[in-house]
Amino acid sequence: MIDERPEYPIACRRCGACVLVRKNSLAHTEIQWTADTSGCPELGRNPVPRILTSVIPTCAELRDSVEGAVREGRLPVPSEVEPAR
Repeated sequence: MIDERPEYPIACRRCGACVLVRKNSLAHTEIQWTADTSGCPELGRNPVPRILTSVIPTCAELRDSVEGAVREGRLPVPSEVEPAR
């Protein structure tokens, strides 16, 4: 089954990098990068080698931006939206 819930564009409040985000629960977040991370002060200085595909770099500022979008109601969490039909 394909997940048909939309992804929402969220920009990092620090560097402006935009990502597409979908919340599956309060604890589970899917992020699809749509921008180069080289301008990010946190991710740009610590690149992860491509061979380590299971390692996912994180950025505290981006995480805070996503959490802020949830608090502000710009990023819905499944328990807060109607069930898919």
